[in-house]
Order: sequence, then C-alpha cells, then structure tokens
Amino acid sequence: MFTLFGITMGSWAGRIPALREGLGISHATLSMVLLCGGLGALLSHPVSSRLMAAFGPRRTVLIAGQSLLAVLLCIGAAPNVPLLMLAVLMLGVMASCMNVAVQSIATKLEKTTGRSEMSKLHAWGCAGGLMGAALGSVMAGMHVKPFMHYLMLAMPVSLLLKLACDSLDGDDKAEAVEAKVFCLPRGPLIWLGALGFLGSMSEGSIADWSGVYLKDHFQVTDGFAPLALTAFSVMMLVARLCGDRMKARFGARPLVGCGALLSACGLFFAVFAPSALCALAGFAAAGMGLSLLFPFVYSAAGKEGPLAFAGVATMSYTGSLMGPPLVGTLAEVVGMQAAIGFIGSLSLAMALIASRASLLK
Repeated sequence: MFTLFGITMGSWAGRIPALREGLGISHATLSMVLLCGGLGALLSHPVSSRLMAAFGPRRTVLIAGQSLLAVLLCIGAAPNVPLLMLAVLMLGVMASCMNVAVQSIATKLEKTTGRSEMSKLHAWGCAGGLMGAALGSVMAGMHVKPFMHYLMLAMPVSLLLKLACDSLDGDDKAEAVEAKVFCLPRGPLIWLGALGFLGSMSEGSIADWSGVYLKDHFQVTDGFAPLALTAFSVMMLVARLCGDRMKARFGARPLVGCGALLSACGLFFAVFAPSALCALAGFAAAGMGLSLLFPFVYSAAGKEGPLAFAGVATMSYTGSLMGPPLVGTLAEVVGMQAAIGFIGSLSLAMALIASRASLLK
C-alpha cells in the first residue's frame, strides 16, 4: 500500500514541469494550482473520518486509492487551468484520505508487534515515489503526454491495490478519527506539530519545484528534470531502510536534528551548484536528511493517541498547503535560487525545533 501510494504521487510530481508547459502557465499560476492540492489535503479530514467510520482503514485505502487514480487521469486530461485546479484539489483530498488510512494500519502494526516499523514502511513509500518519478522521467524523455502516462499507470496500479487490500490480514472494523477540520496539538505535542508543518513544507516544495528549478536554472530537458525528485527519493529510501535500527541505537531526536542540518547543507549546495549534476547531489543530501522526520514524528504522535495524531497531521497538512505555493511566489518575485534557499532555511529551523521535542524518543 505504501509503495503504490508512492508510485501514484511520484508520478504526479514527476510530470509537473510537463503539465506546466502543456498549459503554458507561469510560476505564480502553478503555485495557485499546487495550493489547491494542499487545500484539498487540509479539508479532507471530514471525508476521511466518514470513510474510516463507515468502512474501516483497509477498505478506506482501497476506496481512496482507486479514486486517487481516477483523479490523476482528470489532471492529465485537464484542458485549462480552472479544471486543473479542481482536479488537483480532489487529488489532495483523496491522497490525504489514503494516507490517513495507511498510517492508521501502520500505527496498529507498531502497537501489535512492539517494534519500530514506521521507518521501514515509509521506505516502501519512498521506493514507490522513486519508481513514479523515474517513470515520469522516462515518459517525458519519450514525449509521452501526461494523460497517456497516467492511463498506462492506472490500470496495473488499480489491480495491485485491490490485491494488496485483499491480502492484508485484519478486519474492516469501523475506526473513529478526529472529525474536526482544524485540530491543533497542545503542550509538548506542539513541537511534533511544528516539525510536521515544516517537514511538509519542505518535502512538498522539493517534490513540486525541484524539477522546475533544474529546468529553469540549468535549462535541462523534460527527461532530466524529474531526476531531482528521483535523487531526493533514492537517498530517502536508503536512509529509511536503516532508520529503525538507527533509532534503537541513537534515538529519534538526534537523528531528526542532525538530519535537518544535513538537509540544509544539501539544499544550500543545490542553490550554488555550478551544474545540474551537482544540484542533484544537493537534493540527494536533502532526501537523506529529511528521511527520518515523518516516520519518527508520526510514530511518536501515534503513541499519544488518536487525538494527538490528528493534531500533528493537521499541522502537517497545513504545511503542505502553504509550502509549494509560497515557494512558487518567491520564485516569481526573487527567482528560483532564492526559493530553494528558503527551503534550506526551513531545515535549519527544524534542527532547532528537534532539540526541544521531548516526545521524540
């Protein structure tokens, strides 16, 4: 489930430069399109609550996942900006619903086994994102239109998702999820929420704008541009495969803090890189640095109960709402280099916040 979700979202992010060129839209307009995705994620909680209460997490994954694939086709077929914005809004809603259900299943697994499993599961999501971004690069290099790309992707992913849901052990018992649209964390949880907020801003901005940065700043081809997200995802995958063992040895808080510093260094390196290949190395370092933030933050929040997880998730969704359009606006005003540098500054803030997050253990 994590892998298929990653493939779908990686395919969306990997074709953003092609979608932008296909409709001939500016950075500012693209930022408004991406804002719709974040808005959909932020407003998805009532939808996910109803689905989880009616069908349980496993069937919610199936319903949301199939809907997500349908929305992806609508994005590829959108003939104008207003329809593209509507489709991206629904992408945010369905992606968030699927994410909530998958995270619920993963949290239950950790509680059942008593072991740290979240980093390994998120690694599968990274693997999917990597495959999606790499596929986007290949399709762009072959000049395949986004709609045809998404159509060829939707059929096998739909079948595999059904098989995965049918094969998963567990019942379809209804599960209550915080139904409020805005449910903010309090007390020590605020530090986890702040990490989720800044982490979502950073990851979403890198996914949506790294390829555009390479294309605009280094004039790379449509086939090369998605490699920024690919490099980011590869190193995130490698680090998450080792994350659970590293957590047992060093603890979550120092790993998140040091990782944030590594991310900042990588992004600043990408800003001043003399070539596109060097910039790829910077994005790769950022992927390694940010890799363990969400597995450990979500795991820590889940241990505090459903309400705590809902609050941290709300702040994370708010970050995904604000990050990509804010970076797009900065790119329009001060240029893409400064916008990528801004994402690096967010990593510095995360390193400071991680030092205060006592619930990260």
